[in-house]
Formats: sequence, structure tokens, C-alpha cells
Amino acid sequence: MRLFVLLLLLFFAAVAPAGAQQISLELRKSPLPINQYYTISIKLQNQQLKEYTPFPEIDGFKKSNKYSSTKTIITGGKTTTILTVTQNYAPLNEGVYVLKPFAMKVNGQNVQSQGMQIEVLPVSANAPPNLNQPDLISEEANEPVTEDDQEFVDKDDNAFLTIYTNKEEVFVGEGVNVVLYFYLAETDQPLLDFYDFGNQLTGILKQLKQPHAWEEAFDYTEITPENVIVRGEPYLRYKLYEAVLFPLNREPLRFPQLKLQMIKYRVAKNPSLLTQDRQEGYKIFYSRERVIPVKELPPHPLRDVVPVGDYRLTEKLSKKKVAVNKSFTYLFEVEGEGNLAAIMPPAPQAPAGLEFYPPDVQQDVTKRDGRVVGAKSFAYAVLPRASGRYKMSETLYWIYFNPATAAYDTLRPSLQMQVTGLSTQGAVVLSKDLGSFYNIIENEDNTLVDMHLLDKVRRYTNLIMLVLLSVSAFVFLKK
Repeated sequence: MRLFVLLLLLFFAAVAPAGAQQISLELRKSPLPINQYYTISIKLQNQQLKEYTPFPEIDGFKKSNKYSSTKTIITGGKTTTILTVTQNYAPLNEGVYVLKPFAMKVNGQNVQSQGMQIEVLPVSANAPPNLNQPDLISEEANEPVTEDDQEFVDKDDNAFLTIYTNKEEVFVGEGVNVVLYFYLAETDQPLLDFYDFGNQLTGILKQLKQPHAWEEAFDYTEITPENVIVRGEPYLRYKLYEAVLFPLNREPLRFPQLKLQMIKYRVAKNPSLLTQDRQEGYKIFYSRERVIPVKELPPHPLRDVVPVGDYRLTEKLSKKKVAVNKSFTYLFEVEGEGNLAAIMPPAPQAPAGLEFYPPDVQQDVTKRDGRVVGAKSFAYAVLPRASGRYKMSETLYWIYFNPATAAYDTLRPSLQMQVTGLSTQGAVVLSKDLGSFYNIIENEDNTLVDMHLLDKVRRYTNLIMLVLLSVSAFVFLKK
């Protein structure tokens, strides 16, 4: 019994680290120049990102934007997906800084990091200027005012809610970047604050969903403001939602008027340290309705099935010369910008001397700067049966529509394979494993059997039964 318990404990001790490795933290190496970001990344394998605590603050650095990327690997029918969420940190000054040990809770699991020492090196040109810290010291009023006598006024605010799209119209299958922004003037930060943001955002996202479009949504679990300039004035811009949408048919993309309720403060007319200096209220901001028309693709026999995007071909052969019956691998990789999930493997039109097998598929997707880019590769296992020189361009090609040029294009391979040796096409069947059914053929009886034997037996049996029935009837009637 003790031995069983010990083995059970050892089993769980071995399995636990393997499960823990499904979520990990990755830190950028040091040193780095001051004009580059330091990064901390969350890596998840074979699971979706549901929730995570905020990335840590680093002394001497300022949090910047975040981005996510997805890597999909299909090998032997087994799919592995790796999701990476990266936080950028902008260094403020040169020097040596310490990232203290920290922990993050990702999908309910605590992930630890030992931290590290970060060295920021100087750069002679293009170094970012130092950020000035705002003066938060308020002046005291000359005369105290009691709370009962305090008067509050409603100040105008410079804030608005808007839906941004990077294109006015798109083709079917072409990606359009859609972002929901809330802008707030820096000087009006004390006037506004978010109210019940989680529940409001859930309702807003439902209204933004497009039933006739494929959505590649960006991850923004933590909303952080960006410093921007609008009409010459400094603003804070909050990115509430971002996605790249790929319309599946000619239905226009319709974004209704959205509303966001904010806490709006009324400011004390005579502020004092002894009384409350603002009074809470509410204000609703509305966005304008947006409609993005969707154009049909030009006439083409494959118009309804071709992928849409800006792509290029990368190819590779595991060997440039191979003998007959010695397999090799041909890699056909499509990379660029577009809906990579919609890309299907090209169907080989193999000549008589080559046998193509279903490919292993790998997909890498990065969502960054309002774009969905990456690569999707197809690794074909090929078995040559006859000698000769084979051009891959005569076997594979891939047609797509490029919205930038509004024209169809074809990616054709340029590599060739040299196969040497004697042809063995007539002996292909002998070289294959035909399965367990044929493995027992030598042990079975090969005597010929009449296929109608069973019918004859049935016929004679019926005659005998008829005779017996007749005899029984005769004896019964006689008695």
C-alpha cells in the first residue's frame, strides 16, 4: 500500500510541471538601447486567454502599447496553438534598472518570474525626450468655505466617442481595421471617470459584432491611455475595442450608434481643503453610425473560393536530388497580410512519377498596428516512383485576389527536383504494407469452393422436410 501511494505521488509530481508549462512568462534580454522597447510576454499553449492581472510596473520605464500573436502548428494530425501577449515598456533614461520578482495570475493560475537587471544603453540619435511629470500640488484657498455653503458648477468637457476604420469600402474577404476610441482632453481628466465599464463594454461588443464577417479581435484586457494630439491639443485616447474584420459576402458592415455612460463631476466654485471639491454626476457620450460598403470581386471562375490579401511565396526542398523510392519534403509557405485562417492547402496535380501525401500545416498569426499578418506553411511528403527532373511549378500553384491592385494573381513555385535510379512503378504494390488482412493469406486454405453450394444444400434440405411432412400427414390421417 505504501509503495502504491509513493508511486502515485511521484506520478503527480512529474505531471504537475508539465501542466504548469502551458502558461509561462518571457522577458526580453538585457542590454537594450534607449530607443527600443523592453518587453514582457505571456505565452499560452493550447488554451484561450480568458483573464490575467495587469503587467507589472518597472521603475525607469513607462508602459506603452500591447500586441498579441498566435502560432498554430499541425503535425501528423495533432494541432498545437501558442498564444503570445506582449507588453511594451519605453525606457525613460539610460542606466541600470531592476525588475523585481513578480507574479501574474493568468486564467486562474499563478505564474512567477524571478525578475532581472535591465541595462539601458545610450543612443546618439533619435533618443526619446524625457517626460515631464505634471505638477499635482494644488493651491490652497485663502478663506475656508464650509461644505453646506459650497457651490458646484458644471464645466464643459472636451471628450468624444468615435468608431475608426482605416478604409471607406472593401472587397469581399478584404480586411478592415475597426477601432472604438474614447478621447479625453488632458486638462479635463479631473472631470470624467469610467462608470460600470465592464458591463457597458460587454453590451458595446455585442453591438459591434458582424454576423457576416470573420473577426480577428485584438486583446485589450487592460485599458491604458495613449497620448495623442487632436487639432493641436493634447488628448488621452482610450482604445476600447479593436479588430480586423473580413466580410464573407456583400452585406455592408454596419456599426450602430453606440453610447458610453461616464461619471461627470461638477467642480466646486470655491475649492477648499476643508470641503469636497467636486460633486458626482453622469453624462452619456454617443458615437456616430458607420457603414462600410462591401464590393464584389471581379469575375473569375474561382471568385467565390479564392483568398483575398497581399501574399508572397516562400518554398523549400529538403533535398535537391533524391533516389527513386526515397521520400523528400516540399514546403509551400504563403506569407503576408490577410485572413490566414481562410487559406486552404493547394491541391497537387502530381505527375505519374510522384506521389503527394496530405501536408502538415503550420500557421503563425500576429495582430499588431491594426494589421493581421503572418505565414501559413504546407509541408508535403513526396515519394518519387520514377526517375527524371520534376518542376514543382507543374504540380502546384495558388491563386488569390490582391485588393491593393484589384486583380487576381498566382503564386507558382520555381524549384525543381532531380530523381535518380531505376523506375519501380510496377513493383509499387509489393513495396507497400497492405494491412493485416493480407498478412494471413499464406496460412489460409486455398481450396476452391462452389459459390452455389449453400443454395444446393438449402434446396435438398427443403425436399427432405417436405417428404417427412407428407409421411407424417399420411400416418395421422390413417389413424
